Order: sequence, then structure tokens, then C-alpha cells
Amino acid sequence: MKKIQGVFLDWAGTTVDYGCMAPVESFVKIFEEKGIQVTMDETREPMGMAKIDHIRTMLEMPSIRKQWQGEPTEADVRELNERFEACLFESLDEYTDPVPGAVEAVETLREMGLVIGTTTGYTREMIDIVRAGAAEKGYEPDVTVTADDVDAGRPYPWMMYYAAMKLGVYPMNRIVKVGDTTVDMEEGRNAGAWTVGLIYGSSELGLSIEEVSHLTEDERAVREAAVREKLMAAGAHAVLFSIGELPAFIRELDRTLSEKEESSWSVLSF
Repeated sequence: MKKIQGVFLDWAGTTVDYGCMAPVESFVKIFEEKGIQVTMDETREPMGMAKIDHIRTMLEMPSIRKQWQGEPTEADVRELNERFEACLFESLDEYTDPVPGAVEAVETLREMGLVIGTTTGYTREMIDIVRAGAAEKGYEPDVTVTADDVDAGRPYPWMMYYAAMKLGVYPMNRIVKVGDTTVDMEEGRNAGAWTVGLIYGSSELGLSIEEVSHLTEDERAVREAAVREKLMAAGAHAVLFSIGELPAFIRELDRTLSEKEESSWSVLSF
């Protein structure tokens, strides 16, 4: 690698927990306890944010605000967050399996000389559980940064800056940020990194491996196009089908950047 020095990955929906399933059930449950029905789209829309910010964002949604008795307060937010954490901790250790191809892709990236950083919407206590489970199954990045470590989580770029500092990687255009949500794309672009979205395994696709296996060819095409369009609109430089394609993509990106003094994405064809 001549130009790219590091890859910064998201966790749930990108490298572990195919479909980003762990938080969804807990978000739905805490709102149901308040007598509020939320849709999957509403639940997944803020995915990737720090979880307390995720709750704040959901409370601002018109259909949820309409069902809420009165004006939600910061005390309400904190109460919901406490319930969310209690629900999530009951099952989080069951959602630490690396997505298919993730372990192999990261091994290849390391062989290419790249450092592996991660950022997450989970708190430090949450990600410690996920990291331990993933490490047992072969996935262990060099650095993990949470919103607890900085002043604010996504879409702010602070987690990426901190991870870059810890890994000694600069400038930020030497980094490829990879994620599965719109806020991941915003984080990467705000940090000044090359930003890549993933379709399969993502929260934006929102399907389990089994559900994906039952899709027809036409259904796959429609869903792939919808996720690609959403991630590109959020700022992705490129969208890949799966994490297994990442090493080849980065090799090609590095080659193109190395060949051109002033590169432009208009000359890339991925």
C-alpha cells in the first residue's frame, strides 16, 4: 500500500451481528413498555448513533411524538436509555458472531500492511462484551473507540480522529471508513476519509442471513438498489455488496490514487 494506511470499521451490521439485530428488539421493547408502537424503519433510521442519541432521535419522529403523552423530557430520554441498556445486556453476548467473510477480509487487510481501527454506537461497556465474543471467533481489531471516549458520537468525526491518533495514521485521506448505516457514511465524510458502505449484513438491509437466503433474484436486486441509493445519498464514495469485497476494492483504490497526482472519483469505475 502506497496511499492507504488504515481501515476503520463499524461493528454491528458491518463486522459482527449480521443485520444489526441486537439493538432492534431492545429499542422496540422499551417503546412498547410506554404504550408506543414503532416501526422497523423508525427503529433503524438512527442506527449507528450513540444509543442515547438514537433514543433522542426516535423521540423526535412525528409518529412517535404523537403517541407520547406530553412533551418528552431529558429525564424520559435517560429512563428509556437505562431500560434499553438493561434489555440489551440480557442478550448482547449472543450477537458477537463475525459476519461471513469478515475474519478473512481483516486478515487480508493486515497482510496488505493496513492497521484496523473501529468506531461504534455502542458504549464502552457494551462493546467490551461484543469484542470479547468476537475475539473468541477470530476477529480482533487494533483499536476500538466509542462515543464514551470523545465529546460526541456519530455523525461527528471525533471517534475517527481519536482512533487515527491512537494508530498513528494521518492525514485522514489515508483511511478508508467502512460501515452499514447512513450515519456511518456521514462520520466518514465528516472525518475526511474515503467512505464505503456495505449492503449485505447491514442495518439498512435489515435482514438475517436466513431471510436473505429466501429472497428471489428480483427481490435481491430491488433491495440492493435501495440500500445502495441510500448509502450513496448519505455520502458513500462507493458501496460494496459485502465485506469480502473490501480488500480488492482497497487495492484498486490504492493503485488509482498512487497513479494519479490529483485523483478524482470520476475516473474510478467500481
